[in-house]
Amino acid sequence: MLTHPQFDPIALSLGPLHIHWYGLTYLAAFTMFYLLAAQRVKRPWYAEAGWTRETIEDLLFFGVLGVILGGRLGYVLFYKPTYYLGHPAEIFAVWQGGMAFHGGLLGVIVAMLVFAWRRGRSFFEVADLVAPCVPVGLAAGRIGNFINGELWGRPVMPSAAWADVQHWMGWVRPGDVAEGWLPWAMIFPQSGSDMPRHPSQLYQFGLEGLTLFVLLWWYASSPRPRGAVAGAFLFGYGVFRFIAEYFREPDSFLGLLELNMSMGQWLCVPMIVLGALIWGVAQKNAPRPRGQGA
Repeated sequence: MLTHPQFDPIALSLGPLHIHWYGLTYLAAFTMFYLLAAQRVKRPWYAEAGWTRETIEDLLFFGVLGVILGGRLGYVLFYKPTYYLGHPAEIFAVWQGGMAFHGGLLGVIVAMLVFAWRRGRSFFEVADLVAPCVPVGLAAGRIGNFINGELWGRPVMPSAAWADVQHWMGWVRPGDVAEGWLPWAMIFPQSGSDMPRHPSQLYQFGLEGLTLFVLLWWYASSPRPRGAVAGAFLFGYGVFRFIAEYFREPDSFLGLLELNMSMGQWLCVPMIVLGALIWGVAQKNAPRPRGQGA
């Protein structure tokens, strides 16, 4: 049985200035985005379209605003609208915690729309460039969640077969409850219980972070129809997050909603549908090789 290491959320103190690990993960996310996007603009199809490192710097500025403002407002509107309606002064108290990916996504979409309009570019040209660079930032954010010991997983429930084995082997006394078997199950003291739980932050790090990054980076390494990479990102993230939510403890103030789905899962449904639709339309509208029939 593992126990969460209980990291100090403050990574570094310089007099009255406290630098939190979570802030450093945001800094890492934006830095990795810039480095990856700078590599993306070296692709011939982006270089020929006039994309440069300086363009990426401008895009990053808009993106940071979209992530922070959208993430915070998304949390306020999607998760605790009633509370913040009664405490409007706390809406912008970001240091108290509370950011929502889906709100951040909407904020980034607005930021890309503004950037594309100001630069006279297609929205999906910008979105296709940005999409493969995003998952590593999501991975960094999940490491921040793990360090903080927040957004822990659901309890590991024992299966009937494993419970029978424990009783048969004499590992559990008659009348006692057999524990779930999972070598990496972890106790999160912040949860207020000593129940072994899934380290769902690490699941999300691996799924919507590393796995999605590898798949998208490979997919975007060749020219694709405009909108296809953005659609693949929406679909891929939606699917991976939907799966991970089965192992993540629902927010205590919301619980499970209709169909025993969490708020995170319900917010992923339109992402999956929209992503598949965008990808399908992109493929349909892709220029066909010369001589190929309709």
